[in-house]
Amino acid sequence: MLKVLKAGFLSSIQDKGRFGFAALGLPNSGAMDSYSADLANAILNNEVHDAVLEITLGNCEFQCLTDTVICITGADVNATINGLPISLNKKISIVKNDILTFGKVNYGVRSYLALKGGFLTEKQLNSRSLYPNITKQALLKKGDLLPYQEYKEKSFGNQSSIKTIKNHFTNTEITCYEGPEFGLLKDHQKEFLQNTTFTISRDNSRMGYKLKEEMQNTLPQILTSSVLPGTVQLTPSGVLIVLMRDCQTTGGYPRILQLTEKSINQLAQKTSLDFFKFVVKLI
Repeated sequence: MLKVLKAGFLSSIQDKGRFGFAALGLPNSGAMDSYSADLANAILNNEVHDAVLEITLGNCEFQCLTDTVICITGADVNATINGLPISLNKKISIVKNDILTFGKVNYGVRSYLALKGGFLTEKQLNSRSLYPNITKQALLKKGDLLPYQEYKEKSFGNQSSIKTIKNHFTNTEITCYEGPEFGLLKDHQKEFLQNTTFTISRDNSRMGYKLKEEMQNTLPQILTSSVLPGTVQLTPSGVLIVLMRDCQTTGGYPRILQLTEKSINQLAQKTSLDFFKFVVKLI
């Protein structure tokens, strides 16, 4: 068991997500930065679908009640075990009653804690990803107990770690493709999209990021249509919304861009008042 001593700003269990239920209006969910979550599982030789702990902006603390091996990836939040600093992207042995602390962020937004065999929390509709009204709770809280299987490995052999790709956190060019309604935009609107430095507003969440810079909207309304994580919608008021992992499955706003999977992961490591530019690739 992993006991939550301090839950932090936004901590949740996530895996690859919940697929095949869009017809019921259920979002995919899953790790916001799937690259970092996958890396943590890969370093531990876990299955790709094993659940990890997603920690947003650090400031949380856990007590390990059973021996295991862990790996932390993603944002650097000054992680420590019993007060001693530990490295990112590396297998680390944990013993009973060790205290794992995540402090202030040095870079990035979301960290991932994986442990051997993954978290064995509640599974609903083939996924352990927390989401309101699907799982019993949406976020972790103080006192929660997160089950996992005991594991002991005294010798890891090679103690090397994987080098952090800093560009994953600092890149300000978000690659995307034209969305279904991109062709309805006028030339000056397309130029605005590609030449403007956009700022993430404080209205951002796992569901979507609203951007501060507004774009003139002259597009007609569309019938409610399918959307995906990474879809960029243009609202009637000109506000742009980048949909993220917990987004709805349909929407009535024009879908003018579609982010690549890599770009969704990179955007997941940005937060309020961070900025970026869209780089639109032709198909």
